[in-house]
Amino acid sequence: MLNLPEVTELQKALPKVQIYRKFELTNAQQTKFDADISRIDIVNEVSSRTIPAIQEGQKIKSFYLLSVTLKTKDYEPKNIERIAKLIPQNLIFALQFEEEIQLAVFCEKLFTTEWMPETKASIEISGLNFDDVWENIIKKIEGGEWNNDLTLEENIEIKEKQEKLQKEIERLEKLARKEVQPKKKFELVNQKKKLEEELKKL
Repeated sequence: MLNLPEVTELQKALPKVQIYRKFELTNAQQTKFDADISRIDIVNEVSSRTIPAIQEGQKIKSFYLLSVTLKTKDYEPKNIERIAKLIPQNLIFALQFEEEIQLAVFCEKLFTTEWMPETKASIEISGLNFDDVWENIIKKIEGGEWNNDLTLEENIEIKEKQEKLQKEIERLEKLARKEVQPKKKFELVNQKKKLEEELKKL
């Protein structure tokens, strides 16, 4: 799947009931999970056992590809995070809805690609060891700019700060537009500008 070598292929269904039991989901949560997800399968194991040419990394020894058949594109991201937390492995998700795929990976937070035709979706194995391979896959899925002088964890921490700042900037901008008192509006605009300057420095 996704142009990964045939030697990595496997087929193991992951029953949804295991997730319900693991997280002790309420009936309401189970209903939401079931409304999003039709089926979950572990479809590839990428490791030095299946691809001997790539060495184990210091942190990453292997990863698995999960095929998640969705009932809707408008799924709840927390449901994908629950699957990631259930399995103590490094996971890449191929979220499938009809003829389209969205790739996702959970690393401190959930990163996703845009939706794409199934025929164009692929995962590139690039790197001398699995630390490099894993980092390159996360960068590709996230799709933004990365500082190569920083570690993967440091980059993710910065991206989380950027996301929080951006949300706060948008919140202040909405408040400023609605505010009718000039003094209060001025204060909101100044707060927004300070956060924008902070965002630029990251």
